[in-house]
Amino acid sequence: MFNMTRRMVLGSAAAAAAFGIAGKLEFAPAAYAETPVEPLVGFYKYKVGSLEVTAVYDGIWRKPHDPAFIKDVSVDDTKAALAKAGLTTEFMPIPLTVVVLQMNGRIIMMDAGSGVGQWQANATHLPANMKAAGIDYKAIDTILISHFHPDHVWGLMEKGTNNPVFPNAELIVNATEYNWWTDPSRLAKLPEGRKPAGKRIAENFPKWKNWKLVDDGTEVVPGIRLMAAPGHTPGHSVHHVDAGSEQFLVSADTMYVPALLAPHPEWQGAYDQDGPMAITTRHRIIDQVIADNVRICGSHFPFPGTGSFVKDGNAYAFTPTQI
Repeated sequence: MFNMTRRMVLGSAAAAAAFGIAGKLEFAPAAYAETPVEPLVGFYKYKVGSLEVTAVYDGIWRKPHDPAFIKDVSVDDTKAALAKAGLTTEFMPIPLTVVVLQMNGRIIMMDAGSGVGQWQANATHLPANMKAAGIDYKAIDTILISHFHPDHVWGLMEKGTNNPVFPNAELIVNATEYNWWTDPSRLAKLPEGRKPAGKRIAENFPKWKNWKLVDDGTEVVPGIRLMAAPGHTPGHSVHHVDAGSEQFLVSADTMYVPALLAPHPEWQGAYDQDGPMAITTRHRIIDQVIADNVRICGSHFPFPGTGSFVKDGNAYAFTPTQI
């Protein structure tokens, strides 16, 4: 279990009231409504219990179709899954949303985004959208890191200089993740295309003094517990948030393309370092979310990055939140 104290309400009308949103919060049918490639807004605020959550859009990777993206699965099959989900089939749409929480006097950022001009051409919007949402980068005092893939941590570093963007914020990460990526001997185990990223991490992150390394199950700040969710990376983690009357799970890349992995949780993604372990973790986390009726968000869910899962045989049906 996630050590829940209360259950969340996931029905559309009840959820709207619970979130304190003006107007009705609607959920698409199991086969999604047609989802636009880019959202119409750059940020979205909602309530989970007493907690204000701000979803901030960083951008989208319009990834060209690649038969190696999902192991032993054809491009035709991945396109069919996208079409069934109401998504474009022109490319693999991988949006990126960063969550910011205002909790117990802290401004907490969940991952740091991809950094302007450091990941994908269409993922450059985080600083402007943070400003539009009224969030000052300098006021962020805590950043909870799920894992060290570029789309989650390049926002910690300035382009070119690699200087820290948040020198005064506490950076909290699973010790397993930090130790794996900052060990130079690990570089040889990375695929060629990922070695530059591994080298950048190993050469720069250890210079910073504001890291806090924690273990699985640690309450990293009051009300937020880190939970190991390995497979995508060795120390990939999710964060369970106790918002009083409701519970919230920031799931990072556990289910990173739900249009593909919800109906096919056995599919192994190319970016999962340990595919079989990622599959086991995916089932464990999503099954628990369903059992405990927990609100879930994911870094690459359609914006605003939240939705709900139900069991569908040995797989799942995902319903993204519509705004």
